[in-house]
Amino acid sequence: MKTTKIEWTDKTWNPITGCTKISAGCANCYAEVMFKRLQAMKQDKYKNGFTLTMHNDVLDEPIKWKKPHTIFVCSMSDLFHENVPFVFIDKVMETIKSTPQHNYQILTKRASRMAEYFSDKSIPENAWLGVTVDIASSKSRIDFLRNLNAPIKFLSCEPLLEDLGDMNLDGIDWVIVGGESGVRARPMKEEWVTNIKVQSEKQGSAFFFKQWGTWGSDGIKRNKKANGKLINGKVYQAMPTL
Repeated sequence: MKTTKIEWTDKTWNPITGCTKISAGCANCYAEVMFKRLQAMKQDKYKNGFTLTMHNDVLDEPIKWKKPHTIFVCSMSDLFHENVPFVFIDKVMETIKSTPQHNYQILTKRASRMAEYFSDKSIPENAWLGVTVDIASSKSRIDFLRNLNAPIKFLSCEPLLEDLGDMNLDGIDWVIVGGESGVRARPMKEEWVTNIKVQSEKQGSAFFFKQWGTWGSDGIKRNKKANGKLINGKVYQAMPTL
């Protein structure tokens, strides 16, 4: 488990690493780029490259952290990947249940498999569940999430690649939005962001804008730090309320 620069969490825990691409947002996967760097640094955990790998040896990592943390689970993979057996996910859930001092954020692009897993299992009281919604056609994932009895249900619209149109945010507590970073980053338009912001506010979902990414609100490509995270001069980074 490591400290992270991701603004909506403070620790990451990766009992699974590696993944396969299933969505438009996967094209320039940040984790895959990071993998190459970590592999070049001879870090043993990443010796298999981006091949999906389960790590039994780190399943107890969060138990060692007594101070409460907000933990992003599988930042370098997808817990509900089709090649991860449910028996391994059971082990992850056991750790989550045994560490109630932490809140765990589980984000997936495989919403139907997450719903299948929890169809006959209880959701830990400290597990926040989320789905990625990067293009309009991926909004179908929201319905799988909406029906789950999680304490916090959230959307990650990052990288936001097009206007998502009208959204039904009933039952959704939190919406994260962000633009893509990197040399191949695709631009995000301001009106796409404000469309989600307005709908989130009207429907009672906390709105968190992470960043513009490589392309600024003015449509100019530059360093993501220079582009920042302001919308009309303000920072909008609301967190959900338990």
